[in-house]
Amino acid sequence: MPASPSPIVSPLLNPAASRRAAVGWWLLRLIGVAAVLGVMAPIFVVVLSWSSAQTEVWQHLIATQLGSLLFNTLLLLVGVGLLVSVLGIGLAWFTVMCDFPGRTWFEWLLMLPMAVPAYVMAFVILGVFDFGGPLQSFLRLQFGQQYGSMDVRNAATVIIVFSLVLYPYVYMLARTAFLSQSSDTTEAARVLGCNPWQAFYRVALPMARPAIVAGVSLAMMETLADFGTVAVFNYDTFTTAIYKSWFGFFNIQAAAQLASILLLFVALTVFAERRSRGGRRFVQGGRLQHRYRLTVSPIKAWTMTAICTLVLAIAFVLPVTQLIFWAVEEGAVQLDTRFFELLEHTVLLAGLAAAITVFLALVLAFNRRQTKRGGFFSMAQLGYALPGSVLAVGIMLSFTFIDNQLLIPAQRLLGMSPVPLLVGSILTLLAAYWIRFLAVASGPLESSLERIRPSLPEAARTLGANGSELVWRIYLPMLRPGLLTAMVLVFVDVMKEMPATLLLRPYGWDTLAVRIYEMTAEGHWQLAALPALALVAAGLLPVIISIRRSGH
Repeated sequence: MPASPSPIVSPLLNPAASRRAAVGWWLLRLIGVAAVLGVMAPIFVVVLSWSSAQTEVWQHLIATQLGSLLFNTLLLLVGVGLLVSVLGIGLAWFTVMCDFPGRTWFEWLLMLPMAVPAYVMAFVILGVFDFGGPLQSFLRLQFGQQYGSMDVRNAATVIIVFSLVLYPYVYMLARTAFLSQSSDTTEAARVLGCNPWQAFYRVALPMARPAIVAGVSLAMMETLADFGTVAVFNYDTFTTAIYKSWFGFFNIQAAAQLASILLLFVALTVFAERRSRGGRRFVQGGRLQHRYRLTVSPIKAWTMTAICTLVLAIAFVLPVTQLIFWAVEEGAVQLDTRFFELLEHTVLLAGLAAAITVFLALVLAFNRRQTKRGGFFSMAQLGYALPGSVLAVGIMLSFTFIDNQLLIPAQRLLGMSPVPLLVGSILTLLAAYWIRFLAVASGPLESSLERIRPSLPEAARTLGANGSELVWRIYLPMLRPGLLTAMVLVFVDVMKEMPATLLLRPYGWDTLAVRIYEMTAEGHWQLAALPALALVAAGLLPVIISIRRSGH
């Protein structure tokens, strides 16, 4: 389909105005190209890190940890992928196709665990179920020592923790896919002799597979990107190895090489997701709303209610209740100037990052809309597939190169005292944020931009509107819902981001996520409760947005 006319340049403008509009359009194009190159730079830098041999470090890793790192990472990916599939698909099918008590409430309540960061769920689970926690202490007191010695610091618990907070990715996409399926297909399967469960496995599930695979891939990439959860459980993966190489061995090149292997895992995950589709398209027609729901026996109906209640209780009610209890218990200790300083840093960083990210996402959206080379600008969304630790390493190496090769020599030529301007500054952290979450902002903005027909700005042109009037009076008012949604999503994601913040934060710029890591690393669960509760409360905002969208 040919690209629509540019909203900046129009033959109806006088020559001077046309030149100004052309300059504005090329400036917009230049910013878009710079954004794409900014996203790709950390990837290239991480890959090029292999040009520097780190023999001693790799000999140490091969002799001690590399095998376990590979095994632990693969085990985590496979386990989380399977468990989020079971939870997400099963719960989606229950709420879409079956009648059971509380179904209308569970439709949106089951999305709430998405508001709980995985590392928050991790330390709550340890605080409640570990050897010194209230559960095992109660069992030892009531039934003897042999009943309260369960070890929860293992791979199974880590997989369960990730799955409880990540299954909503699969649940939402699978639920949408099931809702969009025509009831005619299910009715046809029933006429051909399938019972309800056979119709699910043979018809509904294959048709929903693209959405399910996309949700599972998102969950697996979030698992690869995580650092806080595996650190709480002392479960070694590539993210923890990157941190130890950087701050333990003080060897950023070795950290970059480990990051490149983690990047390979991400690339394989994305490739597997694309490959699973195999170029197939799933076309659905007819009525898009189910005319009926399956009537199940009372025992099965109450079993579904019990399953939904159990998942919701463990994945949301338990962590929030425990955090509130700890926060109240240690409230006077936590509510000090230090907490408000952390909150100020978190909100300021999230606000700046959200503004920069949404601006760049808007520029890229306009570039994709107005050019035939939209695929080039779409490459900027690859940043979301990069774990925060990989981004941190790539950005640090990139900014170190710019400082050493460009900025410091320029300072010497100007007679200034040479100091690094980028490394160790807030700019490194903001760069990691906008690269990581540019895709998050692009979704709502592109969706809103697609609703603006090209004929509307052209009509404004015929009425004499210039480029700035077109932006301020046509585009921005119509894009306002998408802009606000994108701002909220990026703001909350930045608040919860831990790996990049932990690795790149300037001195004195700790955030709530960093505070949680510091307290949980020392086993002070109660002192991590209030900042964790603040992040959960902030995380409810995008969940509410998702619920409202799913309602439509």
